[in-house]
Amino acid sequence: MAESRTDTPSADGTSMSRGRAFACLYLGLGFLGLECLVWLPFAALLHLVLPQRLGHRVGRRVICFGFDLYLRWLTLLGACRFDLSALDRLRDAGPLVIAPNHPCLLDAVMVLSRLPQVACIMKAELMNNPLLGGGARLAGYIRNEPTLAMVIAAVGELDRGSQLLLFPEGTRTVCDPINPCLPSAAIIAGRARVPVQVVLIETDSAYLSKGWPLFRQPAMPITYRVRLGRRFAPIDDHEAMTRQIEDYLADEVRASDLQPTRTPGDGR
Repeated sequence: MAESRTDTPSADGTSMSRGRAFACLYLGLGFLGLECLVWLPFAALLHLVLPQRLGHRVGRRVICFGFDLYLRWLTLLGACRFDLSALDRLRDAGPLVIAPNHPCLLDAVMVLSRLPQVACIMKAELMNNPLLGGGARLAGYIRNEPTLAMVIAAVGELDRGSQLLLFPEGTRTVCDPINPCLPSAAIIAGRARVPVQVVLIETDSAYLSKGWPLFRQPAMPITYRVRLGRRFAPIDDHEAMTRQIEDYLADEVRASDLQPTRTPGDGR
């Protein structure tokens, strides 16, 4: 009888035992859940007692620290390798619309782990999530609907000197190389008169991409790399700007030397 496989191969040819990969998956998810649970009551209390501007600063710095700690934990476990150093160049860059591609659920975590003064546009259902909502409200994150209210709130944050995280695809990528881009980034940048900074998120795994079950075990370790792309000056023609951003993102993602390994049933 053939011997069953006990190793999970990674993209670079190394392997991790299935037991260790299983442990990494659950220890990683459990750590993030624990962080959210611990912070939740403090975030709710601070949201009530702190002035709004101070609450936003505190909330964003705690999220930055917590997400950085989470990624360090994944690295320590051997589950992931992260190269996020390019994001550090944006810390003192002033107001920007930060516009990454969106391959997986960890994208916002990676960006927010390095940039402590970013207002994030979030889906409304995530803002209502019991684990995430309290921290997001304290940090002054912005609901993605209704659209007009989102645009007004986003422009206000940029006018006050914040940076804004917005995924132009609107949801995780389901079309290769990227989804059609929405005009929100171009509209907000045009109204606030700030640039759009494209950020490229690259990975060799489809883990937590659209359609990937939360507890489905991927091959580990997973490599993630973030690099800065082109910075687009704001223009009044938001349709033209959206096309420029979409074409640029698609070309860069297509040309990357890191491409997710697809498997049957991964939702792509």
